[in-house]
Amino acid sequence: MGQPDSLEQPAKVIGIIAEYNPFHGGHKFQIEEAKKRTGADWCVAAMSGDFVQRGEPAVYSKYLRTRMALSCGADLVVELPSAFAVSSAEDFAACGVALLTGLGAVDVLCFGSEDGDIRRIRTAAGILAKEGGDFSSLLSIGLRSGLSWPQARSQALLKMADKDKDFPLKREEMDKLLGSPNNLLGIEYCKAILRQDSPLIPFTIRRRGQGYHDNGLEGGQASASAIRRTLKAGEPSGEAGLFPYATLTPEAMTHIPPEIRPLYGQEPVLEANDLSEILNFCLLSLKREGTHYTQYGDMSAEMARRLEHCLLKQVSWEGRIEQLKTRQYTYTRISRALLHMVLGLTDARVQSYKEAGRAPYARILGFRKESQELLALVKQKTTIPLITKTADAPHILTGTALDMFSQDIYASHIRQTLLSKKLEKPVLNEYNQPICIL
Repeated sequence: MGQPDSLEQPAKVIGIIAEYNPFHGGHKFQIEEAKKRTGADWCVAAMSGDFVQRGEPAVYSKYLRTRMALSCGADLVVELPSAFAVSSAEDFAACGVALLTGLGAVDVLCFGSEDGDIRRIRTAAGILAKEGGDFSSLLSIGLRSGLSWPQARSQALLKMADKDKDFPLKREEMDKLLGSPNNLLGIEYCKAILRQDSPLIPFTIRRRGQGYHDNGLEGGQASASAIRRTLKAGEPSGEAGLFPYATLTPEAMTHIPPEIRPLYGQEPVLEANDLSEILNFCLLSLKREGTHYTQYGDMSAEMARRLEHCLLKQVSWEGRIEQLKTRQYTYTRISRALLHMVLGLTDARVQSYKEAGRAPYARILGFRKESQELLALVKQKTTIPLITKTADAPHILTGTALDMFSQDIYASHIRQTLLSKKLEKPVLNEYNQPICIL
């Protein structure tokens, strides 16, 4: 049994946590469908900034992706703080929930899932939110056996379902839930709502089109992964001049909403290997200073030893990942660990950000002029400071919140350096880049 087609009472404002890396037709469908099925007037998107959860630069800048989102139904876009935008699904979700909750005006958190059943997602979230007793023991066993954390978690839940005849979810339900990244992220959203005692109401929409990791362009809406792959492949766009950087085939363009197709040609695409030189410099500098690599998030002692062993074998970003990859460490885990080093995100620093509430401010990236009423509502109800001008932040924020904001600026300036190199000319920085107003 799935969730109702609409809420018992219409929502005024829905929130969506997203990367939009890049924005495509499935994202537009989600915004439109969420507004329709909840009766909401407005949509607030909490979007990753210039780096994403895979441990890479976003393919397009946060300002271009903001324009894409506003052009396709979002009314207000706020930036997910960089420290958690490049973190695990658990921390990514927890930060997004804290940010939307802090705005005060958001009623419903909408997210896509393959399952499309909020009951099963919330039930799994309730089990994981406790993380005690049998679950913790089974999780530890899985981790000690060499499984990655997501694999160990899935195995622990499945074993609990097998062992307990009164377990609230059947094994086949668990298999379906745990086999999809979007379902897993939905579980993390619901778990964060429970742990933070947030008033946000979770509401899921069944994803249409291809799966999260599918790389093909055939058969329904292509995934962001497939579009990124095509962008990075350098295939001719078929529309020379109109999309000078897009490198999308006409077939790929059918997966992009018509109103934002020209935006795909406004910037060259960035990818992980664009960070290679910065990474090699960073690793050498940390070694010279005597800084232990294990201070940085996701960097285990074993991974640090392997990295030191091959330190002088300078390779690309993806080459470094191949040097470190094992059965236990996924591509994404290693890429995030390397990015944490480049961005200076130590475990201690990230822990201080968690203790500060994960989202102690909301940085506005853009809004629609016709949604001024929403902006007024947010200003009236927010429990966290709103930042619209970078230069104003030191007068509004203090302590850890200001350090966290400075971290966002640092991350963006690193990406802007990469973009400037590709364009072979200076680009706007965080102090002269205006917010996007449509």
